[in-house]
Amino acid sequence: MYSVTDPATGELIEQVPNSTDEEVLAAIDRVHRAYPSWRALGVPARAAIVSRAADLFAERSDELAAIMTLEMGKRINEGRGEIGIVVDIFRYYASQGPALLADEPLVVKNGSAVITKNPIGPLLGIMPWNFPCYQVARFVAPNLVLGNTILLKHASICPRSAAAIESVLRDAGVPDDVYVNTFAASKQIPAILADPRIVGVSLTGSEQAGISVAAEAGKNLKKTVLELGGSDPLIVLDTADLDETVNAVATARMRNCGQSCNSPKRIIVLASLYDDFVDRLTKRVASYYLPGDPSDPATKLPPLASTAAADEVAAQVAHAVAQGASLRTGGNRITPGAYLEATVLTDVTPSMDAYYEEIFGPVFVVLKAETEAEAITIANDSPFGLGASVWGTDPTRLRAIADQIEAGMVYLNTAGGSQADLPFGGIKRSGLGRELGPAGIEEFMNKKSIRL
Repeated sequence: MYSVTDPATGELIEQVPNSTDEEVLAAIDRVHRAYPSWRALGVPARAAIVSRAADLFAERSDELAAIMTLEMGKRINEGRGEIGIVVDIFRYYASQGPALLADEPLVVKNGSAVITKNPIGPLLGIMPWNFPCYQVARFVAPNLVLGNTILLKHASICPRSAAAIESVLRDAGVPDDVYVNTFAASKQIPAILADPRIVGVSLTGSEQAGISVAAEAGKNLKKTVLELGGSDPLIVLDTADLDETVNAVATARMRNCGQSCNSPKRIIVLASLYDDFVDRLTKRVASYYLPGDPSDPATKLPPLASTAAADEVAAQVAHAVAQGASLRTGGNRITPGAYLEATVLTDVTPSMDAYYEEIFGPVFVVLKAETEAEAITIANDSPFGLGASVWGTDPTRLRAIADQIEAGMVYLNTAGGSQADLPFGGIKRSGLGRELGPAGIEEFMNKKSIRL
Protein backbone atom coordinates (compact mmCIF):
# COMPACT_ATOMS: atom_id res chain seq x y z
CA MET A 1 0.00 0.00 0.00
CA TYR A 2 0.87 3.65 -0.52
CA SER A 3 -0.28 5.37 2.67
CA VAL A 4 -0.94 8.92 3.81
CA THR A 5 -0.19 9.14 7.54
CA ASP A 6 -0.17 12.51 9.26
CA PRO A 7 3.27 12.60 10.97
CA ALA A 8 2.07 15.28 13.38
CA THR A 9 -0.53 12.95 14.90
CA GLY A 10 0.22 9.46 13.58
CA GLU A 11 -3.29 9.25 12.12
CA LEU A 12 -3.71 7.09 9.01
CA ILE A 13 -5.58 9.24 6.49
CA GLU A 14 -5.66 7.17 3.30
CA GLN A 15 -4.30 4.04 1.67
CA VAL A 16 -3.80 3.45 -2.04
CA PRO A 17 -3.23 -0.08 -3.37
CA ASN A 18 0.00 -0.84 -5.19
CA SER A 19 -0.16 -1.17 -8.94
CA THR A 20 -0.47 -4.76 -10.10
CA ASP A 21 2.18 -6.31 -12.32
CA GLU A 22 -0.26 -6.02 -15.22
CA GLU A 23 -0.84 -2.33 -14.51
CA VAL A 24 2.90 -1.70 -14.38
CA LEU A 25 3.41 -3.42 -17.74
CA ALA A 26 0.56 -1.37 -19.20
CA ALA A 27 2.18 1.83 -17.91
CA ILE A 28 5.50 0.88 -19.52
CA ASP A 29 3.69 0.22 -22.78
CA ARG A 30 2.00 3.62 -22.60
CA VAL A 31 5.23 5.63 -22.24
CA HIS A 32 6.88 3.44 -24.89
CA ARG A 33 4.13 4.04 -27.45
CA ALA A 34 3.98 7.75 -26.69
CA TYR A 35 7.69 8.37 -27.23
CA PRO A 36 7.83 8.70 -31.06
CA SER A 37 5.06 11.29 -31.25
CA TRP A 38 6.36 13.27 -28.26
CA ARG A 39 9.83 13.38 -29.78
CA ALA A 40 8.41 14.42 -33.14
CA LEU A 41 6.46 17.28 -31.58
CA GLY A 42 9.62 19.38 -31.50
CA VAL A 43 11.45 21.38 -28.86
CA PRO A 44 9.47 24.67 -29.13
CA ALA A 45 6.12 22.92 -28.65
CA ARG A 46 7.38 20.83 -25.76
CA ALA A 47 8.93 23.90 -24.13
CA ALA A 48 5.62 25.74 -24.39
CA ILE A 49 3.87 22.93 -22.52
CA VAL A 50 6.54 22.95 -19.82
CA SER A 51 6.12 26.71 -19.51
CA ARG A 52 2.38 26.23 -18.99
CA ALA A 53 3.15 23.65 -16.30
CA ALA A 54 5.23 26.26 -14.47
CA ASP A 55 2.24 28.60 -14.43
CA LEU A 56 -0.04 25.88 -13.06
CA PHE A 57 2.40 24.91 -10.33
CA ALA A 58 2.47 28.57 -9.28
CA GLU A 59 -1.34 28.76 -9.30
CA ARG A 60 -1.67 25.62 -7.18
CA SER A 61 1.10 26.43 -4.71
CA ASP A 62 -1.12 26.45 -1.64
CA GLU A 63 -2.82 23.19 -2.58
CA LEU A 64 0.46 21.38 -3.23
CA ALA A 65 2.09 22.76 -0.07
CA ALA A 66 -0.84 21.56 2.04
CA ILE A 67 -0.51 18.06 0.57
CA MET A 68 3.19 17.93 1.46
CA THR A 69 2.44 19.14 4.99
CA LEU A 70 -0.06 16.34 5.50
CA GLU A 71 2.03 13.59 3.89
CA MET A 72 5.48 14.23 5.30
CA GLY A 73 5.13 17.06 7.82
CA LYS A 74 6.79 19.85 5.87
CA ARG A 75 6.22 23.30 7.35
CA ILE A 76 3.59 25.03 5.24
CA ASN A 77 5.80 28.00 4.37
CA GLU A 78 8.63 25.66 3.37
CA GLY A 79 6.15 23.82 1.16
CA ARG A 80 5.26 27.05 -0.59
CA GLY A 81 8.96 27.77 -0.96
CA GLU A 82 9.49 24.35 -2.51
CA ILE A 83 6.83 25.05 -5.12
CA GLY A 84 8.59 28.32 -5.88
CA ILE A 85 11.73 26.37 -6.80
CA VAL A 86 9.61 23.96 -8.87
CA VAL A 87 8.24 26.90 -10.84
CA ASP A 88 11.76 28.23 -11.39
CA ILE A 89 12.92 24.84 -12.69
CA PHE A 90 10.08 24.46 -15.18
CA ARG A 91 10.52 28.05 -16.37
CA TYR A 92 14.27 27.64 -16.70
CA TYR A 93 14.03 24.62 -18.97
CA ALA A 94 11.09 26.07 -20.91
CA SER A 95 13.08 29.22 -21.67
CA GLN A 96 16.61 27.84 -21.93
CA GLY A 97 15.84 24.40 -23.32
CA PRO A 98 15.79 25.38 -27.00
CA ALA A 99 19.25 26.97 -26.73
CA LEU A 100 20.62 24.08 -24.67
CA LEU A 101 19.37 21.63 -27.31
CA ALA A 102 20.71 23.51 -30.33
CA ASP A 103 23.16 21.71 -32.62
CA GLU A 104 26.79 22.13 -31.64
CA PRO A 105 29.13 22.65 -34.59
CA LEU A 106 32.63 21.16 -34.49
CA VAL A 107 35.73 21.79 -36.54
CA VAL A 108 37.39 18.44 -37.14
CA LYS A 109 40.33 17.23 -39.19
CA ASN A 110 39.65 17.45 -42.93
CA GLY A 111 36.19 18.92 -42.58
CA SER A 112 33.50 19.67 -40.05
CA ALA A 113 30.89 17.96 -37.94
CA VAL A 114 27.91 18.70 -35.77
CA ILE A 115 26.67 17.25 -32.50
CA THR A 116 22.90 16.95 -32.37
CA LYS A 117 21.14 16.61 -29.02
CA ASN A 118 18.38 14.05 -28.99
CA PRO A 119 16.22 12.18 -26.47
CA ILE A 120 16.82 8.49 -25.83
CA GLY A 121 13.38 7.15 -24.90
CA PRO A 122 11.20 6.20 -21.92
CA LEU A 123 12.73 6.77 -18.49
CA LEU A 124 11.92 5.56 -14.99
CA GLY A 125 12.03 8.10 -12.16
CA ILE A 126 12.15 6.89 -8.55
CA MET A 127 11.47 9.80 -6.25
CA PRO A 128 11.85 10.40 -2.47
CA TRP A 129 9.52 11.82 0.15
CA ASN A 130 11.63 14.68 1.55
CA PHE A 131 10.94 17.11 -1.33
CA PRO A 132 7.92 15.54 -3.01
CA CYS A 133 7.56 18.14 -5.78
CA TYR A 134 11.04 19.61 -6.20
CA GLN A 135 12.76 16.26 -6.71
CA VAL A 136 10.26 15.34 -9.40
CA ALA A 137 10.63 18.71 -11.11
CA ARG A 138 14.38 18.54 -11.54
CA PHE A 139 14.08 15.15 -13.25
CA VAL A 140 10.90 15.75 -15.23
CA ALA A 141 11.21 19.32 -16.56
CA PRO A 142 14.45 18.88 -18.56
CA ASN A 143 13.48 15.48 -19.91
CA LEU A 144 10.07 16.64 -21.09
CA VAL A 145 11.72 19.49 -23.01
CA LEU A 146 14.35 17.10 -24.37
CA GLY A 147 11.66 14.71 -25.60
CA ASN A 148 11.91 11.69 -23.32
CA THR A 149 8.78 10.11 -21.84
CA ILE A 150 8.52 9.32 -18.14
CA LEU A 151 7.24 6.58 -15.87
CA LEU A 152 7.23 8.00 -12.34
CA LYS A 153 7.32 5.99 -9.12
CA HIS A 154 6.99 8.23 -6.10
CA ALA A 155 7.69 7.44 -2.44
CA SER A 156 5.15 5.22 -0.76
CA ILE A 157 4.12 7.95 1.70
CA CYS A 158 3.41 10.52 -1.04
CA PRO A 159 0.51 9.22 -3.16
CA ARG A 160 -1.36 12.53 -3.07
CA SER A 161 1.69 14.50 -4.18
CA ALA A 162 2.22 11.98 -6.98
CA ALA A 163 -1.37 12.34 -8.18
CA ALA A 164 -1.34 16.13 -7.89
CA ILE A 165 1.85 16.45 -9.96
CA GLU A 166 0.39 14.23 -12.68
CA SER A 167 -2.76 16.38 -12.66
CA VAL A 168 -0.75 19.59 -13.14
CA LEU A 169 1.13 18.12 -16.09
CA ARG A 170 -2.06 16.82 -17.70
CA ASP A 171 -3.75 20.21 -17.37
CA ALA A 172 -0.65 21.87 -18.83
CA GLY A 173 -1.00 19.80 -21.99
CA VAL A 174 1.39 16.91 -21.41
CA PRO A 175 -0.27 14.01 -23.27
CA ASP A 176 -1.71 11.23 -21.11
CA ASP A 177 0.93 8.66 -22.03
CA VAL A 178 3.98 10.94 -22.01
CA TYR A 179 4.03 11.16 -18.20
CA VAL A 180 2.53 8.24 -16.30
CA ASN A 181 2.41 7.90 -12.53
CA THR A 182 2.60 4.36 -11.16
CA PHE A 183 2.04 3.16 -7.61
CA ALA A 184 4.55 0.38 -8.14
CA ALA A 185 6.09 -1.41 -5.18
CA SER A 186 9.85 -1.47 -4.68
CA LYS A 187 9.91 -5.18 -5.45
CA GLN A 188 8.60 -4.41 -8.95
CA ILE A 189 11.53 -2.12 -9.84
CA PRO A 190 13.83 -4.92 -11.08
CA ALA A 191 11.21 -6.04 -13.60
CA ILE A 192 10.74 -2.47 -14.82
CA LEU A 193 14.49 -2.04 -15.30
CA ALA A 194 14.73 -5.38 -17.07
CA ASP A 195 12.11 -4.28 -19.61
CA PRO A 196 13.91 -3.21 -22.82
CA ARG A 197 11.38 -0.43 -23.38
CA ILE A 198 12.76 1.51 -20.38
CA VAL A 199 16.14 2.97 -21.35
CA GLY A 200 17.24 4.85 -18.22
CA VAL A 201 16.52 5.48 -14.56
CA SER A 202 16.94 8.40 -12.20
CA LEU A 203 16.75 7.79 -8.46
CA THR A 204 16.92 10.16 -5.55
CA GLY A 205 17.03 8.29 -2.27
CA SER A 206 19.14 6.44 0.22
CA GLU A 207 22.56 5.01 -0.41
CA GLN A 208 21.19 1.47 -0.11
CA ALA A 209 18.40 2.19 -2.61
CA GLY A 210 21.00 3.60 -4.99
CA ILE A 211 23.14 0.48 -4.72
CA SER A 212 20.14 -1.74 -5.45
CA VAL A 213 18.92 0.28 -8.43
CA ALA A 214 22.43 0.73 -9.84
CA ALA A 215 22.98 -3.03 -9.71
CA GLU A 216 19.76 -3.73 -11.60
CA ALA A 217 20.37 -0.94 -14.09
CA GLY A 218 23.93 -2.07 -14.72
CA LYS A 219 22.83 -5.65 -15.25
CA ASN A 220 20.46 -4.38 -17.92
CA LEU A 221 22.78 -1.72 -19.40
CA LYS A 222 20.52 1.19 -18.49
CA LYS A 223 21.74 4.77 -18.15
CA THR A 224 21.59 5.79 -14.47
CA VAL A 225 21.53 9.02 -12.48
CA LEU A 226 21.69 8.68 -8.69
CA GLU A 227 21.35 11.44 -6.11
CA LEU A 228 21.96 9.74 -2.77
CA GLY A 229 22.90 10.67 0.76
CA GLY A 230 25.22 13.28 2.08
CA SER A 231 26.97 14.37 5.25
CA ASP A 232 27.90 17.83 4.10
CA PRO A 233 30.64 19.67 5.99
CA LEU A 234 30.23 23.33 6.93
CA ILE A 235 33.56 24.95 7.83
CA VAL A 236 33.62 28.11 9.93
CA LEU A 237 37.02 29.84 9.69
CA ASP A 238 36.20 33.24 11.14
CA THR A 239 33.34 35.70 11.16
CA ALA A 240 32.65 39.40 11.52
CA ASP A 241 29.41 38.61 13.39
CA LEU A 242 29.30 35.33 15.32
CA ASP A 243 25.60 35.56 16.19
CA GLU A 244 24.70 36.09 12.55
CA THR A 245 26.79 33.10 11.50
CA VAL A 246 25.29 30.88 14.22
CA ASN A 247 21.78 31.88 13.20
CA ALA A 248 22.52 31.18 9.55
CA VAL A 249 23.97 27.76 10.35
CA ALA A 250 21.05 26.86 12.61
CA THR A 251 18.49 27.93 10.02
CA ALA A 252 20.23 25.99 7.27
CA ARG A 253 20.48 22.77 9.26
CA MET A 254 16.87 22.95 10.46
CA ARG A 255 15.46 23.50 6.98
CA ASN A 256 13.02 20.69 6.21
CA CYS A 257 13.63 19.51 9.79
CA GLY A 258 17.11 18.42 8.80
CA GLN A 259 15.79 16.05 6.13
CA SER A 260 17.79 17.35 3.18
CA CYS A 261 20.53 15.42 1.41
CA ASN A 262 22.70 18.53 1.15
CA SER A 263 21.95 19.90 4.59
CA PRO A 264 25.08 20.94 6.54
CA LYS A 265 25.35 17.94 8.85
CA ARG A 266 28.94 18.30 10.12
CA ILE A 267 29.78 21.75 11.50
CA ILE A 268 33.57 22.14 11.59
CA VAL A 269 34.73 25.17 13.59
CA LEU A 270 38.28 26.42 14.09
CA ALA A 271 39.46 26.19 17.69
CA SER A 272 39.65 29.96 18.16
CA LEU A 273 35.86 30.20 17.73
CA TYR A 274 34.79 26.74 18.80
CA ASP A 275 33.74 27.18 22.45
CA ASP A 276 31.85 30.41 21.86
CA PHE A 277 30.24 29.02 18.71
CA VAL A 278 29.02 25.87 20.48
CA ASP A 279 27.62 27.84 23.43
CA ARG A 280 25.65 30.18 21.18
CA LEU A 281 24.48 27.42 18.85
CA THR A 282 23.28 25.33 21.80
CA LYS A 283 21.26 28.24 23.17
CA ARG A 284 19.84 28.95 19.74
CA VAL A 285 18.77 25.36 19.15
CA ALA A 286 17.40 24.86 22.67
CA SER A 287 15.36 28.05 22.84
CA TYR A 288 14.12 28.66 19.32
CA TYR A 289 12.91 25.37 17.89
CA LEU A 290 9.70 24.28 19.62
CA PRO A 291 7.43 21.53 18.24
CA GLY A 292 4.13 22.45 16.66
CA ASP A 293 1.59 21.91 13.90
CA PRO A 294 3.41 22.09 10.53
CA SER A 295 0.35 23.70 8.96
CA ASP A 296 0.80 26.68 11.32
CA PRO A 297 3.27 29.20 9.82
CA ALA A 298 4.50 30.03 13.34
CA THR A 299 5.78 26.48 13.94
CA LYS A 300 9.57 26.19 14.13
CA LEU A 301 9.96 22.45 14.74
CA PRO A 302 7.72 20.24 12.58
CA PRO A 303 7.62 16.46 12.84
CA LEU A 304 9.91 14.24 10.84
CA ALA A 305 8.30 12.44 7.93
CA SER A 306 7.31 9.37 9.93
CA THR A 307 7.55 7.85 13.37
CA ALA A 308 10.03 5.33 11.94
CA ALA A 309 12.25 8.19 10.76
CA ALA A 310 12.05 9.93 14.12
CA ASP A 311 12.82 6.70 15.97
CA GLU A 312 15.84 6.05 13.74
CA VAL A 313 17.36 9.49 14.30
CA ALA A 314 16.71 9.29 18.06
CA ALA A 315 18.48 5.92 18.09
CA GLN A 316 21.46 7.40 16.23
CA VAL A 317 21.73 10.17 18.81
CA ALA A 318 21.48 7.73 21.72
CA HIS A 319 24.13 5.51 20.14
CA ALA A 320 26.47 8.47 19.68
CA VAL A 321 26.08 9.39 23.36
CA ALA A 322 26.67 5.76 24.37
CA GLN A 323 29.90 5.84 22.34
CA GLY A 324 31.10 8.95 24.18
CA ALA A 325 29.65 11.97 22.37
CA SER A 326 28.46 14.92 24.48
CA LEU A 327 24.76 15.79 24.22
CA ARG A 328 24.54 19.57 24.58
CA THR A 329 20.79 19.81 24.08
CA GLY A 330 17.84 17.84 22.73
CA GLY A 331 17.86 14.25 21.54
CA ASN A 332 14.50 13.21 22.95
CA ARG A 333 11.50 11.91 21.05
CA ILE A 334 8.30 13.91 21.48
CA THR A 335 4.97 12.11 21.16
CA PRO A 336 2.36 11.84 19.83
CA GLY A 337 3.61 12.15 16.30
CA ALA A 338 7.05 11.97 14.74
CA TYR A 339 8.76 14.77 16.64
CA LEU A 340 12.35 14.87 17.82
CA GLU A 341 13.97 17.63 19.83
CA ALA A 342 16.54 19.66 17.92
CA THR A 343 19.90 18.30 19.03
CA VAL A 344 23.53 19.38 19.35
CA LEU A 345 26.30 16.77 19.66
CA THR A 346 29.95 17.55 20.34
CA ASP A 347 33.07 15.52 21.13
CA VAL A 348 32.30 13.19 18.23
CA THR A 349 35.40 11.27 17.15
CA PRO A 350 36.30 9.02 14.20
CA SER A 351 35.76 6.00 16.43
CA MET A 352 32.02 6.80 16.60
CA ASP A 353 29.39 5.96 14.01
CA ALA A 354 28.04 9.53 14.13
CA TYR A 355 31.33 10.82 12.73
CA TYR A 356 30.73 9.13 9.37
CA GLU A 357 27.03 8.27 9.06
CA GLU A 358 24.32 10.49 7.68
CA ILE A 359 21.89 11.71 10.35
CA PHE A 360 18.71 12.64 8.50
CA GLY A 361 17.03 14.89 11.03
CA PRO A 362 17.43 17.98 13.26
CA VAL A 363 20.85 17.05 14.65
CA PHE A 364 24.01 19.19 14.65
CA VAL A 365 27.35 17.39 14.90
CA VAL A 366 29.91 20.07 15.80
CA LEU A 367 33.60 19.23 15.33
CA LYS A 368 36.70 21.20 16.35
CA ALA A 369 39.65 21.81 14.02
CA GLU A 370 42.91 23.25 15.29
CA THR A 371 43.99 24.53 11.89
CA GLU A 372 42.61 25.28 8.45
CA ALA A 373 44.40 22.21 7.09
CA GLU A 374 42.79 20.01 9.72
CA ALA A 375 39.37 21.45 8.88
CA ILE A 376 39.86 20.45 5.25
CA THR A 377 41.01 16.98 6.29
CA ILE A 378 37.95 16.50 8.49
CA ALA A 379 35.66 17.76 5.73
CA ASN A 380 37.08 15.24 3.25
CA ASP A 381 37.13 12.37 5.75
CA SER A 382 33.73 11.08 4.68
CA PRO A 383 32.29 8.40 2.40
CA PHE A 384 29.99 11.08 1.00
CA GLY A 385 30.73 13.97 -1.33
CA LEU A 386 27.52 15.82 -2.12
CA GLY A 387 27.95 19.42 -0.99
CA ALA A 388 29.94 21.60 1.39
CA SER A 389 30.18 25.19 2.53
CA VAL A 390 32.99 27.38 3.81
CA TRP A 391 32.43 30.51 5.89
CA GLY A 392 34.87 33.35 6.53
CA THR A 393 35.81 36.94 5.79
CA ASP A 394 38.51 36.49 3.13
CA PRO A 395 37.08 35.56 -0.31
CA THR A 396 40.50 34.49 -1.64
CA ARG A 397 41.00 32.13 1.29
CA LEU A 398 37.49 30.70 0.89
CA ARG A 399 38.01 29.99 -2.79
CA ALA A 400 41.34 28.29 -2.12
CA ILE A 401 39.69 25.99 0.41
CA ALA A 402 36.76 25.30 -1.91
CA ASP A 403 39.20 23.96 -4.48
CA GLN A 404 40.42 21.40 -1.93
CA ILE A 405 37.00 20.11 -0.82
CA GLU A 406 35.97 16.72 -2.21
CA ALA A 407 32.35 17.38 -3.16
CA GLY A 408 30.14 18.00 -6.15
CA MET A 409 29.11 21.44 -4.87
CA VAL A 410 30.75 24.01 -2.60
CA TYR A 411 29.05 27.16 -1.36
CA LEU A 412 30.89 30.15 0.12
CA ASN A 413 29.30 32.04 3.03
CA THR A 414 25.97 30.36 2.43
CA ALA A 415 24.77 26.86 3.15
CA GLY A 416 23.96 24.42 0.38
CA GLY A 417 20.74 25.15 -1.42
CA SER A 418 19.39 24.66 -4.90
CA GLN A 419 18.57 26.79 -7.91
CA ALA A 420 17.34 25.92 -11.36
CA ASP A 421 20.39 27.09 -13.31
CA LEU A 422 23.07 25.53 -11.05
CA PRO A 423 24.05 21.86 -11.51
CA PHE A 424 23.29 19.65 -8.50
CA GLY A 425 25.00 16.36 -7.66
CA GLY A 426 27.83 14.69 -5.84
CA ILE A 427 30.76 12.30 -5.90
CA LYS A 428 31.85 9.28 -3.87
CA ARG A 429 28.85 7.54 -2.27
CA SER A 430 26.61 10.55 -2.83
CA GLY A 431 25.74 9.42 -6.31
CA LEU A 432 26.32 9.65 -10.04
CA GLY A 433 25.44 12.34 -12.55
CA ARG A 434 24.03 15.84 -12.31
CA GLU A 435 20.63 17.48 -12.28
CA LEU A 436 19.59 21.09 -12.91
CA GLY A 437 21.39 23.71 -14.96
CA PRO A 438 22.80 22.90 -18.40
CA ALA A 439 24.11 19.55 -17.13
CA GLY A 440 20.66 18.44 -16.04
CA ILE A 441 19.30 18.18 -19.57
CA GLU A 442 22.29 16.19 -20.85
CA GLU A 443 22.16 13.07 -18.67
CA PHE A 444 19.53 11.22 -20.72
CA MET A 445 20.59 12.69 -24.04
CA ASN A 446 21.99 11.11 -27.19
CA LYS A 447 24.75 13.45 -28.31
CA LYS A 448 24.88 12.27 -31.88
CA SER A 449 27.92 13.16 -33.95
CA ILE A 450 27.18 13.82 -37.62
CA ARG A 451 30.27 14.05 -39.88
CA LEU A 452 29.59 16.57 -42.64
